[in-house]
Amino acid sequence: MRAVLFRTTLAALFLAPGLLPAWAEPAVPPPSKPRNCQNDVPYSRWIVDFKKEAVADGIKPQTIEATIGGMTPDQSVIGRDRKQGFFNQTFLEFYGKLATNNRYQMGRTYLQKYGAIFARAEKEFGVPGAVITGFWALESDFGIGMGNLPVMRSLLTLAWDCRRGELFREELKAAMKNIEKGYLRESEMIGSWAGELGQTQFLPGHYLNYAVDYDNDGRRDLMQDVPDIIGSTANFIKDLGWRAGEPWIEEVRVTKELAWDQADLEIEHPRSQWAQWGVQSVTGKLPADGLKASLMLPMGRNGPAFLAYPNFRIYTKWNNSLTYATTAAHLAARMNGAPAMSRGHGQPIASLSYEQVKELQIILARRGFDVGEADGKIGAGTRKAVKAMQLKYGQPPDSYPTPELLAALRGRS
Repeated sequence: MRAVLFRTTLAALFLAPGLLPAWAEPAVPPPSKPRNCQNDVPYSRWIVDFKKEAVADGIKPQTIEATIGGMTPDQSVIGRDRKQGFFNQTFLEFYGKLATNNRYQMGRTYLQKYGAIFARAEKEFGVPGAVITGFWALESDFGIGMGNLPVMRSLLTLAWDCRRGELFREELKAAMKNIEKGYLRESEMIGSWAGELGQTQFLPGHYLNYAVDYDNDGRRDLMQDVPDIIGSTANFIKDLGWRAGEPWIEEVRVTKELAWDQADLEIEHPRSQWAQWGVQSVTGKLPADGLKASLMLPMGRNGPAFLAYPNFRIYTKWNNSLTYATTAAHLAARMNGAPAMSRGHGQPIASLSYEQVKELQIILARRGFDVGEADGKIGAGTRKAVKAMQLKYGQPPDSYPTPELLAALRGRS
């Protein structure tokens, strides 16, 4: 998702290399155009048209001039948008860097320190406090790393850029509306290169629609005000479809005899069926009830295994990276009392490099599969295609790309 702000310099000082907070490479909605697209409209012409569009949308001309008058695009923002390499890691690599013990401990501390506010939010919105602290930890390290760029210029740049211009034109206008409504001052709108704001990284449109004044002090402050951060985040999660009183993720143990093709987020079975197939919670037996869940193997059959419940969908709506979603969900579960994650069966997990994943995606695309852009990231389209080819070649269909599968594809391409 999306949202946090300023004390980025502290994050740079105190986070070791490779331990960047999630805001360092924020995930935004999928691109509407390839990363190598070229802007075919000169900025000088585009800005004239955008200002007319903003006025037609009800924004005052003086607000437009005060916020972006004389401003020019930031080419470094476009460069970062083109790159976004933070998610080119295996799940275990990503989890190890992001779901740190320090963030876990901070989450537990916050849950205790602000217990009354979290309890109120759960009563009103149905969202457990640990779900909020899980996102809070990954998005900004509880406010340490909220970004250090002027948000208006980042939004202007991305609105003009060819890749996601339509999306960010709306976000740029939403930022101006926040200012006009008094929710934000331009001077405090310092955030990520993707235009996200506040300690749980809201895009301006989310800020406009979901930020709440949870302590009744007259402001909707997601930069510094803890009650507002908690209440607003709960409000947003509820609107994503959170089901109160239900779990979201649970680490499990699976048998080697399991039908691996059933490990798929698009396939759901009651817990009673998973239990019948030998799936067990890491804390004991699964309840033999009708609550539906999907089996998720982010590192294949030899890695950690999870049951993803309907509430897990909220995580993939917040951030469509399965790696991020699983990390955030399990970190929240830990903050809620779940044990530390295992790393699978203890066997080495053969994984593809970034370049090998890109090669795999190119081969799969040639075979007619819709894997999207060959970007080296193992997304839903790539996993679906991998599963199909594993079934075809008689390999365990756990949807995780391996050197064995790539070798088979090379030999038949």
